[in-house]
Amino acid sequence: MDATSLLHIWWVWLSAALALALIELVLPTSIFLGFALGALIMAGVVAFTAITNTSALLALFAALSLVAWIALKIAFKSQSSGARVVTRDINEN
Repeated sequence: MDATSLLHIWWVWLSAALALALIELVLPTSIFLGFALGALIMAGVVAFTAITNTSALLALFAALSLVAWIALKIAFKSQSSGARVVTRDINEN
């Protein structure tokens, strides 16, 4: 079984999603979470559709990952680091 035929199996995408989510836990950069969500959605796409073109699968994975990453950026945009910005010195009158 070659690598391109592995892309047509749903549990391979699910395993990739799990691996990318674990990488996100080790390296908190927020880019791997978008890829993990894209791979998770791809597991469903591969399981319930009959897409046989490998290039189409990879292009769909890239597009889904980009959409997931943008959605995560929008969803968690309002989070702050909790650092307080000092605008006035306490020694000033």
